[in-house]
Amino acid sequence: MASVCGEVAREEMRVSRSFLPTVLSVAGLTALAVFASAPASLATDVRAGVGAVLAAQVEAWNRGDLEGYMAGYWKSPDLVFFSNGQETRGWQATLDRYRARYQGAGKQMGKLDFPAMDVVTLGPDAALARGRWRLKMPDGKELTGMTTVVLRKRPEGWRIVHDHSSADVG
Repeated sequence: MASVCGEVAREEMRVSRSFLPTVLSVAGLTALAVFASAPASLATDVRAGVGAVLAAQVEAWNRGDLEGYMAGYWKSPDLVFFSNGQETRGWQATLDRYRARYQGAGKQMGKLDFPAMDVVTLGPDAALARGRWRLKMPDGKELTGMTTVVLRKRPEGWRIVHDHSSADVG
């Protein structure tokens, strides 16, 4: 009886091994089909979400609404903002920095745009946007610089969690 059971078990192993490559091939092709189509739609969704945040920030800035502009940032003490050699941590501290720089006595916000910006999808809930910012001031001066922001998809939507921006020199 033991030898019959052993032969049956060996036969089942041979049959299982012969189907294994087929099963793995089908599983691999299925996974390839799923992942091959996912990145294009994922990248499109990420670009749309990130683009909407940046567009809303431009609109808020250009109407002088710093709180509206800051809605694009993660409202957390863990927000990080690097600019021109200075580090600011936290949403409130970042808002205070913007107020002092652009809404203090004698200060003007100007008109903001991002003339060149590209979005890199890092995953379904993470992205990097990098490019150029430009502020056109009422006196005709133009300030420009580079920015890289890291965004995460939070329950409230896409938010900037890290901003590293610098002004052009000269």
